[in-house]
Amino acid sequence: MTSNQRFAAGRFLPVAVCVLAGFAVFQFFGNATRGYIATDSLFYWWGFQWTNPTSEAEHGWLILGLSCWLFWQNARQEPAAPNPAMPRAAFAVMLGGLAVHLLGYTVQQTRISIIGCLLFSWGCLALVGGRRWGRAAAFPLGFLIFALPVNVLDTAGFWLRMWVIEASHGIANTVGVAVIRSGTQLFSPDGLYQYDVAAACSGVRSLMALTALSLLVGYLNFRPWWLRGLVFLLSLPFTYVGNVVRISAIIFAAEVGGQRAGVIVHEWAGFLVFVIVLGLVLLSVSGLRRLLPSAVRPPDQAPAPFWTAPAAADTRLRPYGVALLVLAAAVVTAGLARRLDAMPVRTDTGVRLMADGRNPVDLPAFVGTEWIGRRVDISPVELEILPPDTGFSRRIYVAVPDPRRQVLLSIVLSGRDRSSIHRPELCVEGQGWTIKGSFPHGFEGVQPGGRVLPATVLRLERAGANGAKPTPALLAYWFVSSETVVATHAERMWRGAWDRLRHGRADRWAYVLAQTVADDGEVAALERIQTLLAGTVPVFQKPPAGR
Repeated sequence: MTSNQRFAAGRFLPVAVCVLAGFAVFQFFGNATRGYIATDSLFYWWGFQWTNPTSEAEHGWLILGLSCWLFWQNARQEPAAPNPAMPRAAFAVMLGGLAVHLLGYTVQQTRISIIGCLLFSWGCLALVGGRRWGRAAAFPLGFLIFALPVNVLDTAGFWLRMWVIEASHGIANTVGVAVIRSGTQLFSPDGLYQYDVAAACSGVRSLMALTALSLLVGYLNFRPWWLRGLVFLLSLPFTYVGNVVRISAIIFAAEVGGQRAGVIVHEWAGFLVFVIVLGLVLLSVSGLRRLLPSAVRPPDQAPAPFWTAPAAADTRLRPYGVALLVLAAAVVTAGLARRLDAMPVRTDTGVRLMADGRNPVDLPAFVGTEWIGRRVDISPVELEILPPDTGFSRRIYVAVPDPRRQVLLSIVLSGRDRSSIHRPELCVEGQGWTIKGSFPHGFEGVQPGGRVLPATVLRLERAGANGAKPTPALLAYWFVSSETVVATHAERMWRGAWDRLRHGRADRWAYVLAQTVADDGEVAALERIQTLLAGTVPVFQKPPAGR
């Protein structure tokens, strides 16, 4: 072996071992959920989100490309010397990345595991490239967080949509356009046009991409982090302004040219939002550069080599030692992940079960003398995408005195995989309903002992066919385990994650919903749901343990 070969082996073989060990963990033990995306691979799970329109993360490919370019640029701008080796820091961060991944695997949150993967990647780069590559990779790897699908933005998107609609409605009325607003719908009094401002038009799809690009602009222009953060924060009101302009333009076009004209503007107005937001960001950056010239990032110097050998570290922990320790940690992580896959599913549930132990008990066929319930078949789509150990029980109840009054009552019971149960907003919007709002509600005297049943109620609306009046509806839902009843998806996620982490068990949660048309008013609709729950909850739902 020549001296150059020995040099290359000493520098690159240890990091190759670390990379392969990490790849094996994240490829074969990277994803703990198998519901909607049946894969063990964290890489496939993340890449699937970038190609799936419903994930609203299609900008992930752009973020990935920009991150690679930033790393290349940063590495060439770092001084070639000094470049001390960082074996201890690299090992600590790689170990921390595996620990974070194991945490995400335990609580079945692949997004947390992705954070662990990014940390592990930084450790590998710092091990082979020393402090130069460690500094160069910090921002690009953090920038990849913007490529994560973040469902928490659904709430932000809802309020952004409502604020945009309110502002656009006010602007139109101010200039003499008599547009009428009903929830998220905007229509003309003479029926010339009617639009429902759906979530796709609210700006949430562009929010992550626009804030990421704004942060990138701030990063490339300024040195202080507070200024970079300011540019990032400015993108939030600018996104609001851009979407107000978009919806207002649709209204004005429809006022002049009718429904078709508004649709044409809608089709290209998404690009208009990007132009407005990025234009305002660039104008702000230009002003800040003139106002604070000392904070401007200096021009790039003559580029240094992309990679330079790190100086020998004055430590007992050498690269080969790091590689062996990381390999051992990866083996332990894989073994623990395998044990988590075999985690026992708690047999006790918050709802009563059929004899098969999988499905909730059959709902009663009659409630009093005024309600008749018929079974509703589970759709093939649900059976296909949900884990096979998911349980169901579902009936639609019809009022005998007035068959127009109906209430759908559904129970979905999870198995080992938490993805059996999802946010109610997903299936509601997939069925053609638009969410107009929500509020907490307690159903009195429904639970055993007369306790209040906490629930979340969604106000829904479905557009009528051929210009008919929209159909309003109410949907009440809650989640129940063997120990508690919670009204929100966030509470269920937190309690489920805590039980997995603290007790090492997978609890079976039930998701219960009751839905009815509310064309006779919300008060009457809530009374119908209250009546049905009073006659059915004692049949299928157990009192929480210890109460």
